[in-house]
Amino acid sequence: MNLFVGNLSWGVTQDELHAAFAAFGQVGSAKIMMDRETGKPRGFAFVDMPNDGEAQKAIEALNGKDFKGRPLNVNEARPRENRPRPQNRW
Repeated sequence: MNLFVGNLSWGVTQDELHAAFAAFGQVGSAKIMMDRETGKPRGFAFVDMPNDGEAQKAIEALNGKDFKGRPLNVNEARPRENRPRPQNRW
């Protein structure tokens, strides 16, 4: 199950995020999303947990819990919506 993790503190590392979710089961990957232009964290991440039961336990345990000074927003990730690309007006 792919999980969305929002409201991340700016100083959280991928290793710290991975460790927080690994307490509830196997973690396939933990990826903090970065701004393409600035290279700085965008304040959210995606964590993949292969076992749905373990992922559900992580959601229940971590959603709303303080992590590095901010309450996490953890839920099942939804597929990205297709957004129309802006037309080049030149």
